[in-house]
This record gives sequence, structure tokens and C-alpha cells, in this order.
Amino acid sequence: MDIATQSEVLLRSAGYETWTWPGGSVPVVCFENAAVVGFLHVFASGESLLADWQQIQQATLGRHAASLRSAGTKAWNVYALFLACGSEPALARQIERIEEDFSMTRKIARGDLRTVADLRRTLLPLLPVLSAPEIGGADYRARLRARLSDLPDDAVAAFLGAASASEVARILVDAP
Repeated sequence: MDIATQSEVLLRSAGYETWTWPGGSVPVVCFENAAVVGFLHVFASGESLLADWQQIQQATLGRHAASLRSAGTKAWNVYALFLACGSEPALARQIERIEEDFSMTRKIARGDLRTVADLRRTLLPLLPVLSAPEIGGADYRARLRARLSDLPDDAVAAFLGAASASEVARILVDAP
């Protein structure tokens, strides 16, 4: 899987502008939206990620320092992503510990990314929250009755029927 290309696709579909920065020692995808700016670094292996992430982060931030200084409040939401597809599973915890380093940027670090689904899970903190709509013949009255099960049956029936709001309120007040 081409992590850089697939990352650009996912980030663009989430509303980010993306571009590549060819000046790094590893491929770098830069991304930005109204609230966030970030740099996604792609490593050939988990070992190289662990060995070089700090130096590469320093070089990337140094190169983009002027832009970051003029970013205003967005400068508080700078992300550095360190990703690798060829990584030993035994290194996973070491790689993820990079995220505990809060200096300079917020970090996301993962190795052993093999599928687009793996990549999507990794990028979730940057992607908008989506909920799957419920499509089909849902019985909304039954669902609403189930949620209102703590209320008296006659109040629920009045609410779901043609009763006025004041009539439903009267039933609720008079309920034992």
C-alpha cells in the first residue's frame, strides 16, 4: 500500500488541503484545514521510524517555521504523523509511545500499516466524526415508546396521539 497517496485521498475526502514536500529525507504529505496543520512522514520500516523520527520532525518544523509562526491559533494544532508499513509487530508499542512525547507537535505514530482500513483507523483523530444513518423501514413509534418506557403509558399514548402539550403535561403531573 502506498501510505502517502492513500493518506492524501483520506485527508482530502475529510476536507483537508494536501500537498507533498519533496525536501524531506522521507516522503512528507503536508495537510491543512481551517483548524489543523500537519505533516505526515512515511518511513520504509518501523526501525527507521524509531531511529529517525525526532530528527525528521525537527527538519520539517524548521523548514516550515515561518508558516507556522503566522498560522495564528492553528499553530496550537500542529500534528506530526510518523507511519510505516513494513514494521515488526513487536515494535508496535515502542512506535506508539512516540505519541506520549508532547513536545513541539501532537503526534500519531503507527507501524505495520498494511491496508487502507488500518490507515483510516490511524487517521481517525483527524477525520470528522461520522455516524451511519439508519435506512429502511424503522418503526419510530416503537423506538420512541421503548425510550419513554419510564413514563406512564397514558402520557406516552397522549404524546404520540393527538393530545396537546398541555394535556400531556397534565397527565404527567397527575401521574402517581
